[in-house]
Amino acid sequence: MRGAYNKIASLSPQERSRGVIAYSSGNHAQGVAYAARALGVRAVIVMPSSAPAIKRQATAAMGAELVLVGPGSEERKARAEELAAEHGYVIVPPYNDEQIIAGQGTIGLEILEDLPDVEEVLVPVGGGGMISGVATAIKLAQPSAKVIGVEPELAADAQASLRCGHIVQLRADEVKRTLADGLQTQSIGDINFEHIRRYVDDIVTVSEEEIREAMRRLVVNPKTVAEPSGAVGVAAFLFRRELPTRQLNVAVLSGGNIAPEMLEQIKLAATAT
Repeated sequence: MRGAYNKIASLSPQERSRGVIAYSSGNHAQGVAYAARALGVRAVIVMPSSAPAIKRQATAAMGAELVLVGPGSEERKARAEELAAEHGYVIVPPYNDEQIIAGQGTIGLEILEDLPDVEEVLVPVGGGGMISGVATAIKLAQPSAKVIGVEPELAADAQASLRCGHIVQLRADEVKRTLADGLQTQSIGDINFEHIRRYVDDIVTVSEEEIREAMRRLVVNPKTVAEPSGAVGVAAFLFRRELPTRQLNVAVLSGGNIAPEMLEQIKLAATAT
């Protein structure tokens, strides 16, 4: 929402009149749809047909036109670029964009406002837009704080990129294995990679069962219900023993768009334990 709104709000009146197009597995899609509606701009969203129905329905309900494609993040990006060239839409990327990064960075500013002495911030990593903004905001104001990216073991392209020193791209069928559908991006963006290399201390991974357990613990409080992608930071806090012990920790919950059937399963499991 923050990055999408900042991007669309920065467009000129002439650019807004052309309409915008975005590509997303669901959360950025809703942010763009909401921002476009608020600013009176036409929005077209390219989404994978495999995206949870709750995300597709919510995006359409806010007035966006949906274009469905296959599961690969590169496939939806390519389709959005084709439609933009054909119709003149302005592309609102999900992560590889400075305005998007700046908007997401307000999360870091608010963390510092609420907890000036924060020692560690755990941030989910998909394409890298959120962690780019959060890490930049945190590190420029509080260099001693540690910013740790978190992604699923089954979609660990960002960790591989940070370790190798260059962007690593995974296949669509590889990243599709994780239940964290919002983090199934095949590679991080080049702008994001530079932010990550400069401001992120490390990227860790969590297993599918660890993600589920984090969701089970969060669901006990209705205010912290998280979809799988939003729960990975909490999973890292709970299970990544290699992280040094710190007193003031923040885990960003980046999405609560959980399918009703999955929510029911998580609630039953939480009750059973």
